[in-house]
Amino acid sequence: MSLVMCNIATSGNDNNNNSSHNHHNEHDKNAVTIYRCPIASLDCMEEFAGHTQIDYGHPYSYGINSSIRPTTTPTPGLRYKNLGKSGLRCSNVGLGTWSIFSPNVSSEQAESVIKLASDNGINLFDLSEAHSGIRAEIEMGKIIQKYNWKRTTYIIVTKIYWSTKSEERGLSRKHIIESVKASLQRLQVDYIDIILIHKADSMCPMEEMIRAMNYVINQGYCLYWGTAKWSHVEIMEAYSNCRQFNCVTPIVEQAEYHMFNREKAELFLPELYNKIGVGLMAWGPLSMSLSENNERLMFTTKGSLRNKSQSYSWTEDELNKEDRMDETRRHCEKLRELGLLAEKLGCSLTQLSIAWSLKHEPVQSLLIGAVSTEQLHTNLQALQLLPRLSPPVMLEIEKIIDNKPVRPLPVSTLALR
Repeated sequence: MSLVMCNIATSGNDNNNNSSHNHHNEHDKNAVTIYRCPIASLDCMEEFAGHTQIDYGHPYSYGINSSIRPTTTPTPGLRYKNLGKSGLRCSNVGLGTWSIFSPNVSSEQAESVIKLASDNGINLFDLSEAHSGIRAEIEMGKIIQKYNWKRTTYIIVTKIYWSTKSEERGLSRKHIIESVKASLQRLQVDYIDIILIHKADSMCPMEEMIRAMNYVINQGYCLYWGTAKWSHVEIMEAYSNCRQFNCVTPIVEQAEYHMFNREKAELFLPELYNKIGVGLMAWGPLSMSLSENNERLMFTTKGSLRNKSQSYSWTEDELNKEDRMDETRRHCEKLRELGLLAEKLGCSLTQLSIAWSLKHEPVQSLLIGAVSTEQLHTNLQALQLLPRLSPPVMLEIEKIIDNKPVRPLPVSTLALR
């Protein structure tokens, strides 16, 4: 391989200086001209930065204690990708507003966080009535009008169905159309970029739901639609119905994805992307992390959240209690090891979690949240950590968490009988 590369370089030099080399022999004159081609994508350059051994060097800080430096240029490491197999280009980091518009965050503070995100190149903003009610859409609409953002420069994502602040639930045609119109009024925009159906409704026929989404798209109320917290079976059913009734198909699934929740995002969603073009908008890298100062472990396993009503009996619950405690201890131990690795890399565990999620190809946009400009700036510095996550470092993380999902072996129906 080295010899071939040298020949290419020599041929290129001869072609560029052929007027001063007329003394070459006939063999050189008959040499085949080889043209160099540009690299197809700069993303792949990060993969060639890996070393045979782990490099913990960190010549610069990843924003743990750095001051805020707002800039009009995109954050280093920020990329723009097509969402699903659509033509919609979104930043690989989106801003989730579930914490920004929480009751303990003032309107001025929320505005500063959203403004900082926009100034740093983030163009995707995720809204949800489930977490902040209608305040998120109202405040976002005011911010858009205040700064007079061009409609082509930002992407609004909002959800339908799960509204804990209202009794209007379900995915009927009536509720979908009314919800979309209400969101348009609160946001003060002509259309919504993406509407997500938050959880499938078992009480509503799938045909009615997809026909309603097709209607709001044809009316120009929204441009694309997707799903959130749907199983791969439900997504495939929706896609099949769309093809059957000639309706617009979904382009994205919003799913939880972090170091301790990997099965859906790594086993099933890449397959759906390859087959039907449904992309992945991930959330959750902060849900497995720690307090902001990294002083105390805050992680709780799903098993420890089980309540008594989910158990068959009090005796069974007592027997499983020890197993759940062991599971919690194992997870805490893994987090401690990840924290030590993060220290070697010169970053926080939260930043390591964000960078790890972005390192995986299926993730086309990762939603992060923040309640202050300082927290948002610190989280965005995780993008600069991506080149440092070389294959050896990723392998060490894999050894620590030790939970790589594996597709179960197919079971024969004859064996079941």
